[in-house]
Amino acid sequence: MTPTVTAPEERAAPWAAALWHAVMAGDEPTAADTARAALQDGLDAECVLLDVIGAVQRRVGEEWAVNKLTVAQEHAATAINERVIAALSRPPGETPATRRPGGTPTTHRPGRAPGKHRLREAPTKQRFGGIPAPHGLGGTPAPHGLGGTPAPHPEATPPGARTPSDTPARPRITVACVDGEWHALPARLLAEVLTLRGWRVDFLGAQVPTAHLIDHLHHTRADAVALSGSLATRLPTAHAAISACRAAGVPVLAGGAAFGPGGRHAELLGADLWAADARTAAARLTEGLPRRPVGTPLADEPLKHLLDQEYTLISRAAPQLVRATLNGLSSRFPALLDYTEAQHQHTADDVAQIVAFLAAALYVDDSGLFAAFGRWTAAVLAARHVPVESLLHALDVLDAEARDFPRAAAMIREAHEAVRTSPEGAGE
Repeated sequence: MTPTVTAPEERAAPWAAALWHAVMAGDEPTAADTARAALQDGLDAECVLLDVIGAVQRRVGEEWAVNKLTVAQEHAATAINERVIAALSRPPGETPATRRPGGTPTTHRPGRAPGKHRLREAPTKQRFGGIPAPHGLGGTPAPHGLGGTPAPHPEATPPGARTPSDTPARPRITVACVDGEWHALPARLLAEVLTLRGWRVDFLGAQVPTAHLIDHLHHTRADAVALSGSLATRLPTAHAAISACRAAGVPVLAGGAAFGPGGRHAELLGADLWAADARTAAARLTEGLPRRPVGTPLADEPLKHLLDQEYTLISRAAPQLVRATLNGLSSRFPALLDYTEAQHQHTADDVAQIVAFLAAALYVDDSGLFAAFGRWTAAVLAARHVPVESLLHALDVLDAEARDFPRAAAMIREAHEAVRTSPEGAGE
C-alpha cells in the first residue's frame, strides 16, 4: 500500500492555528516559539513563512472584514507577525523548550543543529457610518536592506576574508511597495522567500517613492525589482514606478491584489512578470530573469482610453465630487443627520475612497474593478450593521455628478446594479 503523503499546507494547518491563538492573545513570545517549533517539527522555512505566518495574516484581514476584529487588533496582530519573522531571522542564542499544538512539550531534537531551519532573514478602506479600515496589513516598514544588506566597504574587510569579487555572483533583487501602499507584509514574505532561495535581496518596505526607488536601483545595479500593491487605487502610481524601472533597464515583477484577477492590470501597465503570491513569484524568478529592457519605452498603446481625459478630470475634481456627494447624501439618507462628528468624518473618508476607486477603474478602463469594490464594500457595511442603502444613495448622487463623463457614469451604474443585486443589497 502506498503511504499517504501529507501536503505542506495540511501539515502547516495546526501550526497556523496555534500561531493564530498566540497572536490573538497578544502573546509575542509564544507566537515566536510556535514558529520556531514548526521549524523544529520538520516544516521547511518557506512553509512556515507562507503557510503558517502568511495564513494567519490572511485570516486577520478576513476577520476584520466580517467585523470580528477591531482596527487595533488588526494592527497588533500584524505587528506580532512582523516581529515573528524578524525573530526567525535572528540566530537563536539558545533553543527554548516549545510546545506543539495541543500543549505537548517539545524540546530541540537530538542530532539537528538549532539553526538548521532558521530563516536568513482583501481591499480595505474606510467605511460608511464611521467604520475605520485597517491602515495596512503588514504596514510597518521593515528595516532597509533586510536580507540583502550591501557588502562591507573593501576597507572594512578583515584580512584574509573573502571579498565580494571572490564570491560567485548571485542575482540581486529589490522588493518594495509602490508609493502610497502601506500593506508591506506580502512584500516582506517575498523578500524572505527569495533570500532563502539564494537571492541577494534589498527589502525597502512600505510606500517607497518612485524617485528613491530608481536611485536605489542605480546604486545597487539590481537585476530585477518586485513591486507590491494591494489596493487598486495605487495603480496609477504603480504604472509610473513600472515605467521608471524599465526605463532604468530593470525588469519588473508585479504582485498583489491591486493588479487584478490573473494580473491583467500588471500586463496593461507594462510589468514583465506577474505573480499572485510569494511562492509563485519566487518560482517565476527562479525560472529565469526577464531580459533587461533597452531603449526608449514604447508608447502606452493599451492605455489609449486615457486620451478622453476622464481619469484626469475625475482625479482633479475629486475633492469637489466628495463634497457634492456628501451634500446629496444628506438629503437622501436622513440617518446621516444623526451621525456623530467622528461618524461624519469617516463617512467623508468612505466617499473619498469611492471616488478614488472610480478613478482607478477609469485609469485601467475596468468597470469590473469598480463593481467588485462596490460588492465588497456592501459586504463590509452589512457586517457592521450599516445600511447598504447608504452606499446605493452615494452612488446615485455620484452618478448625477459624473453625468458629463460617459465612461465614469457607465461604471457607476454597473457598480450600483452590482450592489443592489448582491446578497447584502437585496431588496434595496
